[in-house]
Amino acid sequence: MSKCLKKYNLCVVMTSLKTWCLLSLSVLLLSISPTETEVVQSMSDCEGFLLNENPPQIPDILINGTIMDQNRYKTICQTYENTRRFVTLYDTNNKIPVFSAYKYRGERRLDEDKRRPKNVSWKIEPQLEERESMSNMWDDVYKNQAINNDYRNTTIFDRGHVFPCSHAFDQSDKVSTFTLTNVVPQIKSFNQGSWSKMESCVKCVLQKYCINNNNDPEGFVVTGAKPGTETLNKKVNIPSVLWSAFCCYSKNKNKWLASAHWGNNIAEDSKSKYLETKTLKELHQELNIEAFPNSPQCPLNETVSEFYPEINLDNDCKNMCPPQASSAPPTTTTPTFTRHQLMMLYHRSKLMCRKALRRRANQSSSQSLRLRRLCLDLIRSRLRFDESNLPLKEVLLELLNNGDLYHDENDHNHPKLLPKSITIVN
Repeated sequence: MSKCLKKYNLCVVMTSLKTWCLLSLSVLLLSISPTETEVVQSMSDCEGFLLNENPPQIPDILINGTIMDQNRYKTICQTYENTRRFVTLYDTNNKIPVFSAYKYRGERRLDEDKRRPKNVSWKIEPQLEERESMSNMWDDVYKNQAINNDYRNTTIFDRGHVFPCSHAFDQSDKVSTFTLTNVVPQIKSFNQGSWSKMESCVKCVLQKYCINNNNDPEGFVVTGAKPGTETLNKKVNIPSVLWSAFCCYSKNKNKWLASAHWGNNIAEDSKSKYLETKTLKELHQELNIEAFPNSPQCPLNETVSEFYPEINLDNDCKNMCPPQASSAPPTTTTPTFTRHQLMMLYHRSKLMCRKALRRRANQSSSQSLRLRRLCLDLIRSRLRFDESNLPLKEVLLELLNNGDLYHDENDHNHPKLLPKSITIVN
């Protein structure tokens, strides 16, 4: 015989029927375990993970800190062992995070803290589900989020961390990243290729250059995903693009640093591929994402790629960052002239041509003769000003590369217009 406990809707069996299982409980605990996270009303309820407590601006989703559709998008204050670790804005329709934000604090030096946790159960967020369903058997285990089974039986996708485990401070922080509300279906070769390299490179930058006035590593990072048009197992959206941005103060450099990266969630053929390092402004222009709004200290038009040569020589970060920044030889500048600049050069070239002709009056080299012919045409106005005038550009190029448009340091009335060895494109 058995008794039914209406409170839990679970059947408790007699000792003689020990093989009987508690169906509802087994379903709930299959492959997943609940987290200690908190679903809160707004991003401002989860402090400490956003620069100046300002969340990103994402059109139609999050504007000026206000979530546009609070039934669909949920703020999760990711909590583990009673400590808040990072914050996630979660899309319950697509069942992937919009982004996760965290404060990089370095990595504790204990050996066990540097290793990726082993045998960690993937976690879920019960508070995302309808509360009235928590006390009854469920027809569908979790309706508003992905579960572990959604990622099984696929050889194409990884559970791609949004807040990467490798950026976490200690083992507890690392374990906290293993929640299905912090991952997206990410193509394996992309996750383990250029995206992984980017995460390692950014970590090296944060660790080496993002040092606050207390001499501690500190940087603010936001990483997210743009939904795609396909789903994994007809349930979990497969993002089309993953993006990431960081901003920090560098005591070493006495300035604020920032950069952004993004990449298409597609298969990669080459293991040597690196993601391009972009500016925050380019992230905004390309993906319409403002990673650090109302934070004017974050440079919009600069990246940290200038530090890559030094980083790649570091034993702990060897070749983590794109090599072309360190190996590329100096290149000739290719300018883009405005009409006003070309007009100035046009008139300046006439003056310099006269000087050059006097200086080379007795020279008969082919180069001097060619310059003489071009200058005479320019002086006699046979070459009218035109942005696309190739002969004019030939004159300018000839004058510049031969130093005739360069002036003495003491010539204050006619300062240098352009550096030597400049290429003027057609």
